Amino acid sequence: METIQRLLEIVGEQSFFLLGPRGTGKSTLIKNLYKEAVYVDLLLPDVLRAYLAKPERLRELVYANSGKKTFVLDEIQKATELLPVVHSLIEEKKGWQFVLTGSSARKLKKTGVNLLAGRALVKHLHPFLASELGNKFVLDAALKTGLIPLIVASGNPEETLKAYIELYIREEVQIEGLTRNIGNFSRFLETISFSHGSVLNVSNIARECQIERKVVEGYINILEDILLAFRLPVFSKRAKRALSSHPKFYYFDAGIYRMLRPSGPIDRKEETSGLALEGLVAQHLRAWIDYRNKECKLYFWRTSSGNEVDFVIYGGDIFWAIEVKNSTNIHPKDLSGLQSFGEEYPEAKKILLYRGQEKLLRNGISIEPCEGFLRQLNPTH
Repeated sequence: METIQRLLEIVGEQSFFLLGPRGTGKSTLIKNLYKEAVYVDLLLPDVLRAYLAKPERLRELVYANSGKKTFVLDEIQKATELLPVVHSLIEEKKGWQFVLTGSSARKLKKTGVNLLAGRALVKHLHPFLASELGNKFVLDAALKTGLIPLIVASGNPEETLKAYIELYIREEVQIEGLTRNIGNFSRFLETISFSHGSVLNVSNIARECQIERKVVEGYINILEDILLAFRLPVFSKRAKRALSSHPKFYYFDAGIYRMLRPSGPIDRKEETSGLALEGLVAQHLRAWIDYRNKECKLYFWRTSSGNEVDFVIYGGDIFWAIEVKNSTNIHPKDLSGLQSFGEEYPEAKKILLYRGQEKLLRNGISIEPCEGFLRQLNPTH
């Protein structure tokens, strides 16, 4: 597969963390951007052992290559013991740039980001955007196997996706010792897939898994820490109505959701594909916001009485309310959530995405083909 131009912009000479799930192409991107860098691959067992045994080895490496400008530490969460050394080298102000990639934020939360705050930026790499893939973007394929670069490039996406999920369970969870009971965690992964695109009810998940609530809460934190999932908070600015107090839950990629979600004879395909579509829009909006490096954030809106808007983007000069419908026709009831939101926030731009082909304007709501909307989400313009 030919190289796809990623739209994450990395400019300047400041050191930075580049965080993203496995398979999103962090190493490929960095190797393309910094061809002359000194590269330390902490996924290699012998390299990892050497630096864990003697973190000061990094200082020796940097001074031995002092003519170089950039030093890459790949999968830094494997050896957070190196972060004090990086901190010290940055403080020496000799013009060195450190690029620290990671697929887990768990250890970095306590050591890395806090330690280097103000001295290293934090960037995130997401699955492909439709605008990155261009003509290679196929909506139905994206809904089935997702947009993780490793999967998109595979000759057998479904089998690769299965192996990818097993890799996460084995390496990021089991080997890192994040949970003692991998069977309970595997069952939890399946059960919480039914919460994808829904308001999170931890008590219900605990009951379904037959696991204590506090254990489930810990598992959800693990999913977020290893960048496999995220939660969306409720938009509550200037709220006049009682709102839901619980966040919504999403796996970070539509393919992950489809692979983990069990299916059976009583499941409605429209419901599963509808939630996959909503998740695909969520991951696009999340990446678009991250890559634009603007101050807007992603939310959802839901009142206690049940009125809901799937996504709200708010901040800077952007205020969008977005509803996603997995249908080719729009009925009046499909507009009700956006209309309720518009009554409370008349300044918001209201958008309904659907599977039809026509772009329409109805009751102040812009009705747009979902595929076209995703293709136009380009953070560079």
